[in-house]
This record gives sequence, C-alpha cells and structure tokens, in this order.
Amino acid sequence: MINHGGGTTDRHRLFLPKRIILVRHGESEGNRDVSTYSTIPDHQIGLTQQGVAQARLAGSQIRRAVSDSGGNSDDWKVYFYVSPYTRTRSTLREVARSFPRKCVIGVREECRIREQDFGNFQVTEKMKGIKDTRQKFGRFFYRFPEGESAADVYDRVSSKLFSVNRILSEIVFVPMRSPFDSLVLVIIACFLESLWRDIDMNRLHHDPSMDLNLIIVTHGLTSRVFLMKWFKWTVEQFEYLHNFGNCEFRVMQLGAGGEYSLSINHSDEEMQKWGMSPEMIAAQKWRAHATAGSNIEKFPWYLDFFLDHVTDDGDDEDNNVDNKSKQL
Repeated sequence: MINHGGGTTDRHRLFLPKRIILVRHGESEGNRDVSTYSTIPDHQIGLTQQGVAQARLAGSQIRRAVSDSGGNSDDWKVYFYVSPYTRTRSTLREVARSFPRKCVIGVREECRIREQDFGNFQVTEKMKGIKDTRQKFGRFFYRFPEGESAADVYDRVSSKLFSVNRILSEIVFVPMRSPFDSLVLVIIACFLESLWRDIDMNRLHHDPSMDLNLIIVTHGLTSRVFLMKWFKWTVEQFEYLHNFGNCEFRVMQLGAGGEYSLSINHSDEEMQKWGMSPEMIAAQKWRAHATAGSNIEKFPWYLDFFLDHVTDDGDDEDNNVDNKSKQL
C-alpha cells in the first residue's frame, strides 16, 4: 500500500480518516475520591454527574470539529473506538448524543486501549508512596507492583509493526531497554495495527466521498502513549507531557500532503500547555504540509537531540577542544 517514494497510494489516501480524535473519559468517582480504588475494581468505576456533563459538552465540541463548524451533516461520518472500562463507555454514550445515527458508521470496544493497570484494589496510603517513587524513577519506565508501566502500555498500542509499516511507513519501532519495558507499549502497537488494517481493508465500510473521523474514547496515559508512538516522540519528551484533563481531546488531522498533525486544530499555546517543546510544536507544523512518508529524523534539530556533540565534518566537538588544549 506504500508507493516507492514512501507515500501512500491514491487509492489508500481515499480511505484515510480525515481526523483521529483522542478523548479522555469524564471525571470518574476515582478522580473525585481516590479511596474509591480501594473498594471498587478500577474497570467498574463510573462517572460522576460532573463527568457526565463534561462528556456531553465534549460531544458537542467534537461535533463542531468534525462537521467543520456546523457544515453539511451529509458529508462526514464517525466511527468510535472505546475502552471497555465503565467510565469510558459511559463517556462514549454521552459524547454520542451529539451525533445523528445516520452519521455513525459503527462502534468497537477495544481492550488494548484500556487504562494502565495499577494493580488490583489500591490502598490509598500505599499508592501515594508508590506514585512518589514513580516520580523519582521516571513515569515511562516505572512499573506498578502487580501492574504495568507506561512502556507496557506503549507496546500493547503499537506492536506488530511490519504490517503497519506496509500501510504507513511513518510508524516505526522504538526499542525498549529491558524486558520490563514491554507490556502498555505492546498493546498500543497491536491496536494501531488493527486500526490500520480496518482502514486499509475498508472494514469500516467508509464511503470515500465523505470525511471519516475516528473517535477514540480512552484514558489519559493511553492517549499520551498513542501520540508518542504515532509522532515518534522520545521517552524524554514523553516525561514532560501533561495528562489530558477529563474529557479533553486532541485532534490529529490529515494535512494536505498526507501526514497527520495536531497543529491544524490546536494552537501553539495549547500544545505548549500540554508540555510539548518548541521542537515538537515545529514538527507538528511541518507535518501539516509534509508529503506522506517524509523523514523527520533527517532534520538537523531532530538529529541534534541525539547527536549534540557531533560536528558537520564528523569530528567530536569535545575531542577538538581537548586536542586544542594539548597543543597549547
């Protein structure tokens, strides 16, 4: 499905969704009172009344985004993916109230975009100590006892990448540093594979004459890991990202050249508030106009993130300084 230049074929471009929208669930009983996690299984925790109201508001805001501020309701469609947790399914129900049934192609419950597993019942005081340790260790690689790390979530959202890369060469594997870095990252990879198979094989039964919008109702960390994988953000960049607020959403929109970008729907100020660096924001602006399959890793500012001591002629700057010192 990729032409020899690295971009998508015209046929495949017809079936690409115009937007992929990540939505965090509304305020849950656990968000309001953390002691809830010690008596109710995480996946069964529901929304508060405030969470229900947030979800309804988010639905109307997303409706305006996908219909281009109230455009013709006959020229776009939506397809929902939802985490199996009670709070995400309840959020979906409220969000979906804003969409006419004729505009909804379908809904799929997807277990791989569930919440990070923090263990079973969570004792409040014990979890406070554990989260303090996570801050010291690093949010991405720290694994909760009897639970998952953010790296584990990354794997579950983004594995089996050979099949994905046949469709879009943009998604590549980020190697993990230890066997324990492997279970939220495998699930996002697997989900991305399924997502692109759905698109490539037109399992969503999408009419290419209409704009397709994929709306993914999930959790805060899962959303950040999804974006990290998609846009090839580093672990260090991930560590600076702020969590989504309840029912906040991010819109990835297909640019003119075939790349997805956050900058089409979101301002520099918004992205900065999310914890994105100037380089990450610049990359989003580049993606808004870049040709599909273009290689962002060749950009000097991207290479400098990893190779900050290497000069254009291949000599190490530190060695040059040492050699000059010896000559003096």
